[in-house]
Amino acid sequence: MRIMLVGDSMTIGSAGDYTWRYRMWQHLNRTYGGPYRIVGPRDTLYEVAAAAPVSHDYGDPAFPERARRHLAGWGEGWLHMAPLIAEAVRAHKADTLLISLGLIDLGFYTNADDTAANVRRFFAEARAAQPHLRAVLLPVIPNIRALTDTAFAAECDRFNELLAKAVADLSTPQSPLLLASPPVDYVLDRDTYDGTHPSPSGEHLLAAAFADALHQGWDVGGPYEPVA
Repeated sequence: MRIMLVGDSMTIGSAGDYTWRYRMWQHLNRTYGGPYRIVGPRDTLYEVAAAAPVSHDYGDPAFPERARRHLAGWGEGWLHMAPLIAEAVRAHKADTLLISLGLIDLGFYTNADDTAANVRRFFAEARAAQPHLRAVLLPVIPNIRALTDTAFAAECDRFNELLAKAVADLSTPQSPLLLASPPVDYVLDRDTYDGTHPSPSGEHLLAAAFADALHQGWDVGGPYEPVA
């Protein structure tokens, strides 16, 4: 199994973060009995002071370089990843994608319908590189802007509906897709440090959403259990 984690700022993380990618690596090491690799063209965190993804200052310095690989970017969404995914999948021989995207698209670039169109473009490109690709997709989860901007909250809800439809339409026996359940009891004051980006507790909840989907949908690994 060759897993690529695809996402925006919540996935790449910033300097000093553990990241949910780290939590997923811990989980797979504990529960997955077969060989696997985490793959991707990038391995850095975002450095706020430099305004660039140039940091290697992970919360746990023992997080091995080989497990830090990803395709995630601060300020990048479905719009940005669709043109990149075929080459990333091809070059790194990814066969399983864990995807957390959409919030940045809706916040800055595209409406729900155009974002959903980019989801479909993304999978057309990814499958051109790997026809047997499988993926778990996380819906857009709560954030502070949606609490006060009703139009934005409506776009998030609309996109999540369209995302569920895309997963149902595009999933095939050859290339199955799963829609992860949003984290239960995700509390912005506790599970984010700024209303959007995950705190340590939020990292565990994001990792758990993917881990539980993998376990329940494909019998990969086991139920998620947080480790400090």
